[in-house]
Amino acid sequence: MKNQLCIFGMALSLVACTKETPVDYALLSGKIDNLNATELTLAKNDRTFTKKIPVNADGSFSDTIKSRPGVYTLVAGKNRTTVHLDNGNDLNIKANAEDFKKSLDVTGKGAEITRYLHFKNQKTAELKGAGTTFYTLEEEDFKNKNQEINTVLASVLDTFKGIPASYKSAEKRNLNYAKLIELSKYEMYHKYYAKKPDFKVSPDFLAELETLDVNNEADFIFSAAYKELVKEHYNKKIIEVAEKDSIDRSFAAVKVYATIPNQTIKNNLLFTGAQTGISYTENLEEYYQEYMNASTDEANNAKITEIYNKLKKVVKGQPSPKFTNYENNAGGTLSLDDLKGKYTYIDVWATWCGPCRAEIPHLKRVEKQYHGKNINFLSLSIDNPKDHDKWKKMIVDEELGGIQVLADNAWESQFVQDYYIRGIPRFILLDPDGIIVTPNAPRPSNPELITLFNELNI
Repeated sequence: MKNQLCIFGMALSLVACTKETPVDYALLSGKIDNLNATELTLAKNDRTFTKKIPVNADGSFSDTIKSRPGVYTLVAGKNRTTVHLDNGNDLNIKANAEDFKKSLDVTGKGAEITRYLHFKNQKTAELKGAGTTFYTLEEEDFKNKNQEINTVLASVLDTFKGIPASYKSAEKRNLNYAKLIELSKYEMYHKYYAKKPDFKVSPDFLAELETLDVNNEADFIFSAAYKELVKEHYNKKIIEVAEKDSIDRSFAAVKVYATIPNQTIKNNLLFTGAQTGISYTENLEEYYQEYMNASTDEANNAKITEIYNKLKKVVKGQPSPKFTNYENNAGGTLSLDDLKGKYTYIDVWATWCGPCRAEIPHLKRVEKQYHGKNINFLSLSIDNPKDHDKWKKMIVDEELGGIQVLADNAWESQFVQDYYIRGIPRFILLDPDGIIVTPNAPRPSNPELITLFNELNI
């Protein structure tokens, strides 16, 4: 009996010694022929992870990916594809860059989900039809087609071998959320693509959305569609709070997100909103305090505090950061100090920016209205140096007025970094001494700009 116990103990010891340590990474490798690039870009679709992967001269690559499981986009030159990665996966990707989609082949441990996602994307596009015809369908036909897409994908998902049951269950819920997203977009898209500006959906068209549980943490993490639905739900509340309390929407967002009962959802929306929202708010101190009181994620709080400390230097009443020797379209160079003595209205823009270009007619109108007054109109382009000629051409083609300068290093220009500019167009107003009147001035299309100019007796 004693010997039997010893043998049993030795067996237990052997099992303990050979038990595998959980893997906290995925392996990604492959070969892309005729690839005109020295690196690939792998980015998680929720924007929480980005990595550059070196490519050898023969197009081969291999890397270890440490990130949370989920859907990624792999960019290879002008081509891109969807990849699903989970801990323990070992994916191998082969393709020819000259015919990427047809040649793409994904194999290895965990490749089944990626193959399903490729099929899903292709089948969805096929069922929706060419171009924007999906959104021109009449209401009943649209609902039927939308449901057909959901039904077909859910049925095909069941036929894929090697996909865990837990993933299939979560993905079926995701397919339903995607269906709801399409319903929520239909009115706006149908108005535009069917050219019916007065179109309204039937009263019960969005009935399924009214019963949505917006506190499902697992689905919030898994499903981008569910996350979008949750954001839409809270966006409506944000608009209501902004109007009721007469505060900017960035500040209203913090107040609304702070009330979310689920900590994961609350912290995520607070942080993703604050990364840009904090630079637009008119109430920096209150915004920051509200955020810090609501957020329970210490890593996020440290990042927002870092941004807050930068923004404190560019609030109303502070001396503006400066730039020196930016190329002046009129000839020579220009420094910000050259404009002292008058108010300066700065438009940070780029030739590729649609919303920036939409402001051009309004900016021309305001410039004409204030011609000869105590104000400079400075348009500061953050186009890449390679687009220098494109910038010069647009100034001529659009007959742009005011003072036109080109920043020295696009988004990375120190002036842009000092103001923590994360989106354009961005408008800044300085007084004649170079002191910040507002780091977020109204756009030329906003009547509040003229109200502000009048208050300053410009």
